Order: sequence, then structure tokens, then C-alpha cells
Amino acid sequence: MPPHIVVFGSLNMDLVIQAPRHPRPGETLTGGPFRTIPGGKGANQAVAAARMGGQVTMIGAVGADGFGDELIANLAAAGVDTSRIDRSPEATGLALITVSESGENTIVLAPGANGTVSARTAWENEDVIAAADALLLQLEVPLSAVLAAVQIAGRHRVPVILNPAPARPLPVELLHHVSYLIPNEHEAALLAGLPTGAGEEATRAAAALREMGVGQVVVTLGERGALVYDVPGTSESAWHVASFPVQAVDTTAAGDAFLAAFAVALTEGKPPAEAARWGCAAGALACTVLGAQPSLPTRAAVEEMMHKEPVVLLTSLAPAGKMRNVCMLRETHG
Repeated sequence: MPPHIVVFGSLNMDLVIQAPRHPRPGETLTGGPFRTIPGGKGANQAVAAARMGGQVTMIGAVGADGFGDELIANLAAAGVDTSRIDRSPEATGLALITVSESGENTIVLAPGANGTVSARTAWENEDVIAAADALLLQLEVPLSAVLAAVQIAGRHRVPVILNPAPARPLPVELLHHVSYLIPNEHEAALLAGLPTGAGEEATRAAAALREMGVGQVVVTLGERGALVYDVPGTSESAWHVASFPVQAVDTTAAGDAFLAAFAVALTEGKPPAEAARWGCAAGALACTVLGAQPSLPTRAAVEEMMHKEPVVLLTSLAPAGKMRNVCMLRETHG
């Protein structure tokens, strides 16, 4: 039986334009081509988890418009249960995305119907949250709704995986309900009130977040992989999980691919460091295709990439974030 993953969050239509670089303030650039692509961090994670083999239910809202129709149809085509998506009088959420030739992106959100997701939405879906093997959340819907959802999960002992993006200060009450907090290094530093930096600073940010009450912290580091902090069953404070080198085309949804693959692997019983390796493979593959949901890889593609390097280097980090030793983790696939 595949793991049942409930995603509570946003659905957007992405309006994507490619440009030679990102414009400076007051500057107009000629770009192209332009595409409309289904997106939204919540919907991205739902599609990605379904492609990884999870049984997925999406909770959120779209408008009663053509974009809403398209987003629901796209989720259903990926095998996601869309019966818990509300139709709002507000327009469907939009994301304006500029992708540079280097593959980096800038995003401006118009929340639309996502702003109508509320605590009531969460409580109306208590039954499906209670039956989940894991609850995935992001911060593109109102914080009050996210807090209600994690409270419901805590009430029913459902593990909570939170992607704190877009980053904002979070109440301790919310953090105490989070089983796995998965920010990128910039989000981790902001949440912890620390400067952004590589290696040592990411470890310090993770340690600070653990002290704030989070269950475990996994910091995504882009092309450098991921930092898994405070690994259960070991004496180590953190592991650096290496990523896979790819030629990046568009980094949109790479983080969502990581979250989904991590969630599916974790709910299948894999330990956090191994689940992070699955996430790194999925995130790397997502960078090789333009657009959010079109880039999300299948389980077969992720497994193929991981089989290319069956023995994985995991670097142990001392509490201050400095390398201490290296060990080997041998991947197995059923």
C-alpha cells in the first residue's frame, strides 16, 4: 500500500517568461518565449509526491475560472485526489516568473484564491488529515490555516513536514508541531535570526531551529545537496548529503521535488539521511526541465539517477559545522 500523503497548500498558474538575465529596477528587457504552466508550491508537491508513488490528496482552493479548471485537471491527470479543493469567488492564484539563461528565477505571487484557505478549511478536512501518513505544508496560504492544519495533525499523531516558504517569522506554537522543517539555507537563516552562509552557518541555523522546538531540520543547499541535522540513532550532529551534478535549465520547483521525494521515502521507512538523498536526486532532475510541474520527475527517473552512484558519500559535520569525518551509505532499492 503506497503511503498516503496529504498536501495542504497553494495552487497557482505560473506565467513564465525566459530572459537573458533578470532586469534591474527601472529596466525593460526583451525576453521570450512565454508559457503558462501549472504551479503553486502545494500543487507542485502534490504532483511530485504522486509521481514518486505516493497516494496523494490535495487540500486548497482555486477560482471558478479557466485557470482553476486547468489546475484541477492537471492534478487529477497526475493521480492526485482533487475532491478536497474548494472553488473560491476569488481568482485563481498567479505566479509571475522570470527565468534567466543561467536557470535562476525570480517570482512574484498574486495569492488570489489561496488567500481564502482558512482554519475552517483545515477543520472541514480533519478526516483526511487524520488518515494521512504525513502532512505536507508550505506558507503560500494564510498562517492561521497552516497552524490549524498542524494542530489537527498533532491531535491525530500525523507527522508534519513543513516547507517554510515564502519565509516569515513563525510562532513557537507552530514550530512545536513540526516533525520535519525543510527550509533552504536562506529561509533557515531568516527563521533562526542568523546571517546566511554555507556549511557552518547552515548548521548553526539548524541547531537554533531545533532549540526553538522543531522535531528535525533538513536544510536544502541547492547544487551542494542538503544538510540533515541531528540524525536519530547516531552520535553525529549533522550530515551533509551530496547532490547530483546536472545542467540547470530552470530551478523552479526543485525544492518542491526535494520535499515530495523526501516525504515519500520517509513514509516508506527510509531514515532521514537516505530520504534526503532521494530528495537531492529529485531536486536535481527538476532543474533540467523548464517549468514547475512539467519538471517534476517520476520515481523511475529518480531511481535511475540514484543507481548511477549506488555508494553515497555522507560527510559528518561537527557541531560548529566543520567537517569531521566521512562515511559511506549504501543505497538499496526494492
